[in-house]
Amino acid sequence: MELRQLEYFVAVAEERNFTRAAERVHISQSGVSAQIRQLERELGAELFDRSTRAVTLTVAGEAALGPARAALAAAEAVGQAVGEVTGLIRGRLTVGMVTGCTVTPLFDALAAFHRERPGVEIALAEDNSERLVEAVRAGGLDLALVGTADAVPDGLDRLTIVSERLVAAVPAGHPLAGRRRITLDDVVAHPVVCMPVGTGLRTVFDRACAARGVRASIPLEAGAADAVAGLAVRGLGVAVLSESMAAGHAERLTARTIVDVEAPALLALVWRSAHNPALREVLVHCREAFDLPDPA
Repeated sequence: MELRQLEYFVAVAEERNFTRAAERVHISQSGVSAQIRQLERELGAELFDRSTRAVTLTVAGEAALGPARAALAAAEAVGQAVGEVTGLIRGRLTVGMVTGCTVTPLFDALAAFHRERPGVEIALAEDNSERLVEAVRAGGLDLALVGTADAVPDGLDRLTIVSERLVAAVPAGHPLAGRRRITLDDVVAHPVVCMPVGTGLRTVFDRACAARGVRASIPLEAGAADAVAGLAVRGLGVAVLSESMAAGHAERLTARTIVDVEAPALLALVWRSAHNPALREVLVHCREAFDLPDPA
């Protein structure tokens, strides 16, 4: 039994697809399949049910997944422990970022880390915030930049980057454009353009609507703030954004804080633990890039 076989096994189990797993580990699909078959022969049991389109774990596969992950983590910990002693950090740092959120300080932090630690491979992936949080919890990501409605997602550490109120943004001529004070009832009286379910901003908005017992009509959704603003500019609905998101479109949209939605939308870095020395170092660079105080 080899570590690479366990790596391929875990990749297929998490991706539920041999093709995607092969892309993830950077070898051919036939190579992954051959190594999995060899592992199954050594264990004397099939690990995957291949009878359906979606690859699923057998009972034996379910039993093997936890120990396989633990073995890979232990092997990585050996290299990290030696690296810390020798002053070298190697390995792989996997970072997630909420779709459509271009936050240049994060890129600056990753670039600074890469200059100092060129031996660490950096992988970056986009997804919605809910799935990114789950990926961090499951160990698939080391660090993620997410939008959230919660101060601290359960089981994770957090570094808040932005905490802002929700605003309603409308173009000139809209019935809400002349209002000095806008409430949630005012907003939901019109079609709303917002980010999709699974984003932190949308969670804040949906929770506020549920708390007041109102229902918003959201015919248009977009994953990027620029797209939400662009739809609102064209009169297709009231844009619900955070303060800084709307500020970038002040020439085209009038933004007002939704006075009775007090819960902020948060943009935060989340991670499960900082035992990984590479993660610890990149967090230092993130604090510097985002100009945040050091907790020490």
